[in-house]
Amino acid sequence: MSERQTLPLDGIIVVDLCQFLSGPYASLRLQDLGARVIKIERPDGGDLSRRLYLSDTEIGGDSTIFHAINRSKESLALDLKNPADVTALKKLLKQSDVVLQNFRPGVIERLGLDYAAVKAINPGIVYASITGYGSEGPWVQRPGQDLLAQARSGVMWLNGDEDQGPVPFGLAVADMLAGAAAAQGILAALVRRGKTGEGAHIETSLLEVLVDFQFEVLTTHLNDGRRFPKRSAFRSAHAYLSAPYGVYPTADGYLAIAMTPIGKLAELLGLAALAPYAQDSGSWFKERDAIKSIVAALLETRPTEHWLAILEPADIWCAKVLDWPELLASEGFKALDMLQTVTREDDVSILTTRSPLRINGVRARTRRAAPLIGEQSDKIRKEFGL
Repeated sequence: MSERQTLPLDGIIVVDLCQFLSGPYASLRLQDLGARVIKIERPDGGDLSRRLYLSDTEIGGDSTIFHAINRSKESLALDLKNPADVTALKKLLKQSDVVLQNFRPGVIERLGLDYAAVKAINPGIVYASITGYGSEGPWVQRPGQDLLAQARSGVMWLNGDEDQGPVPFGLAVADMLAGAAAAQGILAALVRRGKTGEGAHIETSLLEVLVDFQFEVLTTHLNDGRRFPKRSAFRSAHAYLSAPYGVYPTADGYLAIAMTPIGKLAELLGLAALAPYAQDSGSWFKERDAIKSIVAALLETRPTEHWLAILEPADIWCAKVLDWPELLASEGFKALDMLQTVTREDDVSILTTRSPLRINGVRARTRRAAPLIGEQSDKIRKEFGL
């Protein structure tokens, strides 16, 4: 029996009406757990992320990001402005378990494919909606795009140094977090449906997941007089954590140091200049820039491995900062076996990541690359009688 046949969502049919990243990331997570994902795409161009280029690399006519997030899915080309194709889609939804959509609020209702409409033809459907800012309020019709959601969420004021202004994440964190939250809600709804037969409507948004992402620091802000978060002016890594928390240059690279008593660090590094702060834990936050400057001046004098040889045996939480080539070459990464090559009959071959989950000790592996637009249309229409 193959790994694919033993996964928990084997037999679950997911219809993905989404474009770009958030919804397709959710269906990717479900696909990695064994679900069959049928991606609905426009016949004339398909998912817009097919042309969302992160670099000038194109594989089989599509962007690498499309391949990364749509591996092993099937593509059914439908024109949702065509009544016959909408009818076909409704027939498919009647036979499906899950549907995802990330249209701007109001669009799905105009298409006649909102939750109430789909529930009427399939009462047990688990229906997931991802928006930019929810379904109510003044931001509903604003573009639900990752950078814009980050801008409205406050999260940019937690990154970078104090004098830098707002600093965005270098990843589409809102999209990925929204996809992960939607997948979590879908899984919970499928469990309940298995017990009661009831479907559910799961809703989340880019803004909601970014607020939740900040739950620790936002809760602090709400309960400490609502003081504005103050990032360190030097080697900042967390607006609410004291020295030495940060990333420091060494003679040949960078070293990350997490929560560490200053007295212990002073002793290990022979830093007499840290003596005034050693026993005064209150100063570790109030004087963090001064403390970090002292630590930084020493660390830049020797290679990273020199400092690791001193700090790691003493159980100091630290790590060499790796770039991608170093990560990929490391034994720690190789032991996880997180990469796989997926292929397609038109000689497309792409090296990409695998599922972050292991089920009963086994990490799922898929073999097929992302589909061409409508590649499985004929097969799906025949199978489901569309």
